Amino acid sequence: MFAKKTIRDTDVKGRTVLVRADYNVPLEAVVAGEGAIGIADTGEAMRITSDFRIRAGLPTLQYLLEHEVGKIIIISHLGRPNDERDPKLSLAVVAEKLAELLPGTAVNFVDEATGPEVEAAVESLPEGGILLLENLRFSPEEKANSTDFARSIVDSTQAELFIQDGFAVTHRTHASTVAITEILPSCAGLLLEKEVHTLTQVTTNPERPFVVIIGGAKVADKQPLIEQFYDLADHILVGGKIAADGYQAKGAQIYVAEDFDTNEAGEKLDIGPISTMHMIEAIRDAKTILWNGTLGKVEDPAYATSSTIIAKAIGENHELTSIICGGDTSGFIEGLKSSDENLQYSLISTGGGAALQLLLGKSLPGIDHLEDKQN
Repeated sequence: MFAKKTIRDTDVKGRTVLVRADYNVPLEAVVAGEGAIGIADTGEAMRITSDFRIRAGLPTLQYLLEHEVGKIIIISHLGRPNDERDPKLSLAVVAEKLAELLPGTAVNFVDEATGPEVEAAVESLPEGGILLLENLRFSPEEKANSTDFARSIVDSTQAELFIQDGFAVTHRTHASTVAITEILPSCAGLLLEKEVHTLTQVTTNPERPFVVIIGGAKVADKQPLIEQFYDLADHILVGGKIAADGYQAKGAQIYVAEDFDTNEAGEKLDIGPISTMHMIEAIRDAKTILWNGTLGKVEDPAYATSSTIIAKAIGENHELTSIICGGDTSGFIEGLKSSDENLQYSLISTGGGAALQLLLGKSLPGIDHLEDKQN
């Protein structure tokens, strides 16, 4: 059971709510034109290459609109702007995409996070409308967990309730995750609730057989996860660069890839057919699967074979509880899903570091500081 108060436990009718979303989406620079937001004084524009994180947060916004919320003010960050304005990291492009995804809803944008411009934008926003504020990380006060910065956001927006729905940032002690909760009554959105509930369930009472798939590049990041699930998982399957670099397993239930596909230089860039088939056999009878880390260099289609085969084997079994986490893995799976509607997964996590901390049993300050559910 999710122990924190959620929007289902809160009356939102007619209220101005402040929603912390995670719109840290991947971007690419293109020639200014249709489908992209231009940058002043240049011929460039920024375009979103995956709207996965925006779509993941839609259920919370739709719930609020269906329950006659007054106004929705959204705050988020995008990229790493080094505490200063970077026009290439403006959230204006996200506001445009959000408007496309919520037809019939007024979606406005203001290029400030606090101050008179925000006050005016909130005042002019119609009831049932959405206003997205500018990138929080344009201000150094965000990462400094400044109470003054959080208070200035609240004062500028006149928000009455804070909703944390940015699961991917809940491991950060920032103004929009912690300080804000000292000022406003605070609860969780539906995405946050789903992520925490599903990830917690797999660490406490997974339906068996339970298989954990570990890939990626850094042993230092993956070893704690392998150790965490050593006594809980029926099988732990290790691939990716950590297997290619000679990871040594300790335990009969741990299988490490034994053959690899290589490039002309002899670099091991994907696990081979023997290892792939061994993993397919291990997951065939599974009831629960947790996957963190791709099995090859999936950004090159030539070395995405094993990850694609495994992903389809999991996604085509709709009776599985399947959890995908890790930024690269989630992005890869979303790409496959966009061309194959038959692929279904219980959870494709929006959180990289946050999901890892939760799986390792560590606290998440952005969740700890929300109000507890009343018994």
